[in-house]
Amino acid sequence: MLREMARGWESKSIESQQDEAGRKPMGGRDLTPVQRVSLQHKAGLQLALAETQTQMGAACRPVHREMLKLRLEAIQAQLKDL
Repeated sequence: MLREMARGWESKSIESQQDEAGRKPMGGRDLTPVQRVSLQHKAGLQLALAETQTQMGAACRPVHREMLKLRLEAIQAQLKDL
């Protein structure tokens, strides 16, 4: 049980390090509000892409897979445009 608790604390530590890294400006410079929004939008699209890929792996019905394929292509196009 102690091993599980230590692992949980380790995960929290990693999570807090990732959060802190996400708050720091890139390249040591301050980001403009437009740049921040753009980065947040890109991160959201990347999460949506990963979620859609996971759903495609679990989809059984051809119609559902086709819908997910179209969603995946739309997300990839948006990422390409950024």
